[in-house]
Amino acid sequence: MSSGAQRLPVVAIAGLSCENSTFTPSRTRAAAFHPKRGQEIIEHYQFLHPETRLGNKADWKGALIGHALPGGIVERASFEELAAEITQRLSEICQSLQNPLDGLWFDIHGAMYVEGLEDVESELLRRIRAVIGPTAVVSASMDLHGNVSHELAHQVDLITCYRTAPHVDVWETKERACRNLLRALEIRNAGGSLPLKAWIPIPILLPGEQTSTRDEPARRIYAAVPEVEKRDGILDAAIWVGYAWADEPRNRAVVVVTGWDKNAVADGAQELATTFWDARGEFKFVAPTGSFAECLDTALAAKARPYFISDSGDNPTAGGSGDVTWGVTQLFARPELSGATGPIVIYASVPGPEAVAIAEKAGVGATITVTAGAQIDDLHAGPITMTGQVHSIKHGDPHAQIEVVLKTGSVYVILTKLRKPYHKERDFTELDLCPRAADIVVVKIGYLEPELYDMAADWMLALTPGGVDQDILRLGHHRIQRHMWPFDTHFEALPNLKARLIPFSSERLDAEDVA
Repeated sequence: MSSGAQRLPVVAIAGLSCENSTFTPSRTRAAAFHPKRGQEIIEHYQFLHPETRLGNKADWKGALIGHALPGGIVERASFEELAAEITQRLSEICQSLQNPLDGLWFDIHGAMYVEGLEDVESELLRRIRAVIGPTAVVSASMDLHGNVSHELAHQVDLITCYRTAPHVDVWETKERACRNLLRALEIRNAGGSLPLKAWIPIPILLPGEQTSTRDEPARRIYAAVPEVEKRDGILDAAIWVGYAWADEPRNRAVVVVTGWDKNAVADGAQELATTFWDARGEFKFVAPTGSFAECLDTALAAKARPYFISDSGDNPTAGGSGDVTWGVTQLFARPELSGATGPIVIYASVPGPEAVAIAEKAGVGATITVTAGAQIDDLHAGPITMTGQVHSIKHGDPHAQIEVVLKTGSVYVILTKLRKPYHKERDFTELDLCPRAADIVVVKIGYLEPELYDMAADWMLALTPGGVDQDILRLGHHRIQRHMWPFDTHFEALPNLKARLIPFSSERLDAEDVA
C-alpha cells in the first residue's frame, strides 16, 4: 500500500448461534455448532468474497462462528470451550495488527441459553469486548426470534434482525449488518460520531406461529420497519418477537431503532412499539389448529391433497428434541392406516439410531421390527415399536447422517440416526418418497417453510405436546417478566413504550437511559 493510500478497516467476525428451549430435556454440545474458523468464514459468506461490493471495502478476519440446530440448552463446558477459542482467536487477530481492530460483526441468533448463564449473547460479547476494546464498532445480526436485553443493547453499537418469518431474508440481514458497520466506520473516520440506539421492550411474548409475516398483523407491523428506516437520520430499524420457549427474564418483544437524529430515532422506535402493542389482540395462529386427532380427522376427510399437518410441539427448528413419539403413536392407533391400501401418509421424523442400524443391516425390501424415539424426551410418550418394510436408505445427510424409511401399513415413517428438520421437497424425494402424491404429510415443524407451504393443498397446525408446545400457557413459565401478554390479559396501566436512548460505544460505561 502506498503512503497516500487509505487503509482498509479491519473487521473481525465471531459469534455463536442457537435457539434453546428450557422446556426440552435434550442438551446441545460444542460439535453441534459445526464451527467455522478463519478463511472458512469468509468463504461461507459470499457477500464477503473479495470481488463483491462489501468484500473489497474491508480486511475481513474470521475468528470463529458456530450455528447449531435449535434444541435443548447448551452444556456449560461446550460454551466455555467455544467462547475461549473465540476470544483466543480474536486476541491473535488483534496482536497481528499495527492499529486497534476497527470493527466486529457479531453473528448470532439471540435465543441461546447456557447452563448456569443467562443473557448469554451479552456475556459472550462482554468477554469479546475485553479483548477487542471499547472502541471497536460492533454490529450484530440476529434472528427476529432472538432477545435483545438492555445489556446487549448497550454492548453493541449496531444491531439488526430478520424482517420475515419464515426467514427468507437471512443473507440479506447479515449483509445489512456488515454494510451498516462499514457505513458507521466511514462516518466515524471522517470525524463524525457513531449512532445512538432507541431500545423499547414490549410486554408481549408469542410463538413464531402467531407472528408470521405472511399474515396480519405481523405483515403490516414488519412492513413499517423499512419505512421507518428510510427516514433522515436513521440507519436501521428492527423488531424482535422474542423467543417464547425459554423461561428467562429477557424474553419478550423489543424494538431497536439506530441512527444519528435523536428525535427521529426515538419517534420511529415509539411508532413501531405502539403499533406492535396495539395489535396484541389480533395475533392468531397461521393455520387452523386442533389436537393431533382433530387434525388427522380433518385431513382424512378432506379432498385436498396433499394435506399437511404440523406436529408442532417437537419442532427441531424451534428447540424441540425431535424424538417425541406422540404424533407417530397417534398415527398407528388409526385402523384406517393399518392396511397397505389405506391413505398414503408420510411422517417426518423419529430418531432411532439402533433402528437405523438394524434397517441398514437388513437392507431395502426387508421386513423388520424396530423400536425408536423417546430416548431423550419421554415425558409425553414412550419409545414406539414398529414392524414394516424398509423402503429406502440414505447416507450422508449433514443433520441426520443416516435416514431410513420404514413402511408400515400405509404409513411411511422416516427414521434418522440423528434428528433432522424436513423443510424441502428434496428431503423427501431423495428418500424415494413423493410428498405431492401422498394423501397426508406430517412434519415436525411449526409454520410451513416456503417449499412445503407451496406444496400443501391445505394444512393444519397440531397443538401437540413437547418442548416447544405452541400452547405456551401450559408450559409453566415462572421467570419471565410480568405482566406479559398473553400470560396476562388485564393490564392496570399501559406499558411504558417510551424510547430508552442508548449512546454510542465511547460513552457506554457511563451511559444512563434517557427518557
